[in-house]
Amino acid sequence: MGRHSLAKERRKPPLALAALVAPAAVFFAIGGDVRPLPPRDTPEPVTETAKVAEDGPPCCIEIVAAAPNAPAPGAQPAASSAPAQAAPASRWRVVERHVPQLLPKGIAPEEGLQVKTILAARSISAVFPEILSIGGVRPDPLPWHPHGLAIDVMIPNPSSDEGIALGNQIVAYVLKNAERLAIQDAIWRGTYYTPSGSRAGGYGHYDHVHITTKGGGYPDGDEVYVR
Repeated sequence: MGRHSLAKERRKPPLALAALVAPAAVFFAIGGDVRPLPPRDTPEPVTETAKVAEDGPPCCIEIVAAAPNAPAPGAQPAASSAPAQAAPASRWRVVERHVPQLLPKGIAPEEGLQVKTILAARSISAVFPEILSIGGVRPDPLPWHPHGLAIDVMIPNPSSDEGIALGNQIVAYVLKNAERLAIQDAIWRGTYYTPSGSRAGGYGHYDHVHITTKGGGYPDGDEVYVR
């Protein structure tokens, strides 16, 4: 009886073979019903550029590429087998833009003034509210005032430090905007100024800034003056 028991034990398959046979049987049993899973819809990443194309950028903002990080001076680039890094994402940059503003009538009498002279007078009234009087057309042996080409910007307390500084600021303003205002010249405290330079001596005008424009013709009533 002991020998029969031993023979039965020897007929058992090795454990390794049993481990291989069992999964194979399961595979063939369910193989007919196994199908690959359908691919999932992967949403495309939303980038700043795509968002701008869809919604449009907000006012006064531009998209610019971020500048790559520059290596430190004298540093050697490190050798690496890693793939090259993608370019950095774009970023927002706020950009100031000039928005034209309508210029209301200023303190200068505009009758007889040409359009560029009116534009200069209105601009000065808007930028320098301290100015309380601006002269326009008047009789003069020179043609500038009678022909509506010149204005006299009267300076409060013209001999004080504040008055001198204010006159200097007005001269600087009209020269900076010489193209837009069609400035020919300005005279203040003995100095004659033009967009190309200045010369001092003997020009008077110590209580007001004299400003001459190139005119631009007389208004017909349909003009719009903007700053």
